[in-house]
Amino acid sequence: MKKDYIFTSERLGFRNWTKKDLTQFSKINADLEVMEHFPKPLTIEETSDFIGRLQEHYKKNGFNYYATEILKTGELIGFIGFAFQEYKTEFTPAIDIGWRLKKNSWGKGYATEGATKCLDFGFNELHLEKIISMCTKENTKSENVMKKIGMKKLGEFNHPKLREYPTYEKCICYEISKKSWQKGVL
Repeated sequence: MKKDYIFTSERLGFRNWTKKDLTQFSKINADLEVMEHFPKPLTIEETSDFIGRLQEHYKKNGFNYYATEILKTGELIGFIGFAFQEYKTEFTPAIDIGWRLKKNSWGKGYATEGATKCLDFGFNELHLEKIISMCTKENTKSENVMKKIGMKKLGEFNHPKLREYPTYEKCICYEISKKSWQKGVL
């Protein structure tokens, strides 16, 4: 079955979201380990709203946190992609690259492979000039992916959307520019 992927990497396909994704994506968002660095897991209703926001983001901006599948099986493993972040910090407004993958896909290099392909797509097809990424200070797995894909640490900050959750409020931000990406891949 041929999917309508926007682009692919060696093992992954990236596409926009559909209502058919709700059941599988809800399971990912309800997993306590997957959501360890977020204030709480999401309900099926919250996941449905999230998919709606991702679809609207795609219509408005031409990108989003793409539904990400394993090409060989078509299995939805979560998202990898971009979102425009407007909340007030010294690093925003900016385009953010992020990922959330189901637990059985961890440790297989999918986040690094997918994020690398997304950066390539973002800089060469979407003509973005700069991309940031952020996570909670304790999320060393995501920070390691940021380092592997060539991003440089900008600093730490208190996330304005997490003020009510002091455990998660302290975050780190990384950045990569189109110029430094091109130097790294040439």
